[in-house]
Amino acid sequence: MRSPSNGRPPSSGGGGGGEAAAPAGGAAGDDDFAFYYSFLQDAAAGAVPPPLEIDDPGAMTNGRRRKPRGPDAGGEEGAAAAAGKKRSIARILTSLAALEAEEHADRAGAPGRELALLESNADARSQAMMDYYAKMEGSFDAAADSEAAARSKRSRLAASATAAAVVAAEDSAAAPSASGSAATAGQQAAGHHQRRLWVKDRSRAWWDKCSSPDYPEEDFRRAFRMGRETFDMICDALGSAVAKEDTMLRAAIPVRQRVAVCIWRLATGEPLRLVSKRFGLGISTCHKLVLEVCAAIKSVLMPRFLQWPDDAAAARFKAAFERTSGVPGVIGAMYTTHIPIIAPKISVAAYFNRRHTERNQKTSYSITLQGVVGPDGAFTDVCIGWPGSMPDDQVLEKSMLHQRAAAGMMRESWLVGGASYPLTDWVLVPYTHPNLTWTQHAFNEKVGELRRVAVEAFARLKARWACLQKRTEVKLQDLPVVLGACCVLHNICELRGEGVDPAIRCELVDDETTPENPVRSEAAKRARDGIAHNLLHRGFAGTTFF
Repeated sequence: MRSPSNGRPPSSGGGGGGEAAAPAGGAAGDDDFAFYYSFLQDAAAGAVPPPLEIDDPGAMTNGRRRKPRGPDAGGEEGAAAAAGKKRSIARILTSLAALEAEEHADRAGAPGRELALLESNADARSQAMMDYYAKMEGSFDAAADSEAAARSKRSRLAASATAAAVVAAEDSAAAPSASGSAATAGQQAAGHHQRRLWVKDRSRAWWDKCSSPDYPEEDFRRAFRMGRETFDMICDALGSAVAKEDTMLRAAIPVRQRVAVCIWRLATGEPLRLVSKRFGLGISTCHKLVLEVCAAIKSVLMPRFLQWPDDAAAARFKAAFERTSGVPGVIGAMYTTHIPIIAPKISVAAYFNRRHTERNQKTSYSITLQGVVGPDGAFTDVCIGWPGSMPDDQVLEKSMLHQRAAAGMMRESWLVGGASYPLTDWVLVPYTHPNLTWTQHAFNEKVGELRRVAVEAFARLKARWACLQKRTEVKLQDLPVVLGACCVLHNICELRGEGVDPAIRCELVDDETTPENPVRSEAAKRARDGIAHNLLHRGFAGTTFF
């Protein structure tokens, strides 16, 4: 019988020690199996070795067998040893079969255990992520609750401060003068603290200086293009339309300051950021005030100060124009100017002003302002907002004035215009063909004098309101309201005798165009010839054309 390859004996305990004798997956287990296998081969070959004392733990030491103890070892002891040996072999075979079955079971169950292990790891990670998400959601809810509590606390503090200011005001009104001064100081301190929660601190020194009664009249007129009386009249007329009520959070802007912001912006054309610094208000607040006051001027003051003359006023206008020129039936002078704008986002080509661009060598966009002026220099009709690419005759055809004339309201009346307008039954224009006669020259001179009334009125309009001379920050859809307010304020200044400082005089630069059909009515052509003949023979024709 061969000894184990590693030279070590199997563990004691006979055949029943097979399971305990084979370490799982180790080299010692392979050696023990080799020993048992060689032992079975020897037994099968009939080479029965001397009996072993397998029940004795010392039967094998250091891989060597012990020698028999004497000659009496045979006989009964040999038979008993053979029977024990058979039982040991049976137990060994049983143990080997059990080990092989366990090994197969382990190999077959390895993928299942790995899968189970992966599933358990995935479940553990998922549970950990859910726990982390729950903790984060709880922290977010806590932060939101704390923020809501902070907002509620600030609201309560603001309400408490306002209530304290009101109580202080009531106490100051009821207390003696000494205690009243202290209460007023406390109220001012509380009010100042309250304003800091809502309004940025800005200096109002300039406006406080201008609104003071001690401010010089000339300086006020230079700043606002009108005297203090005219300004107060406008404020009184617009008070109900632009006034706002005080709230628990802050005091409303006074009416005088609201009107002053609008008039200063129209008069100087300053950017809104400079207007904001001058009046101590926010930029967006100043822009809002300008639009609100202009809308109030249009709705409240325009029906009073800019309207078409009635029969009595028309008769006065005709008499005044005839005294100065000798042309009968003239009810007004007409002119069209262009207001520069920023290039719009839509219909850019329609607002492109080709003539201004060619003259100034700078791309220009504009809208038109057509107006009719009476003998006093005030507007009686305006048409605002048509694109700058349209010629004057097309603007006239699209205006309400043309519709009024088509309805018969201009019968036996003339409007004097320049060469850019066509000759119609109610529009009187100069002769434009070459080789004019003396009579035609004289007529053109008188028509030019009448037309100059409108030109000078437009020059004063743009001089007073410098915002019309530059591209404004107002949106295109809001420009008609702003321009209409400028025309109304111009009429108020003209009717109240507010002059224009020569230092701010403005020269008009508007290119005249010739309409495709300069004569639209044969009856109007004959009427114009008759007027020209009467002017020459009645001595109203001038001699400057010689």
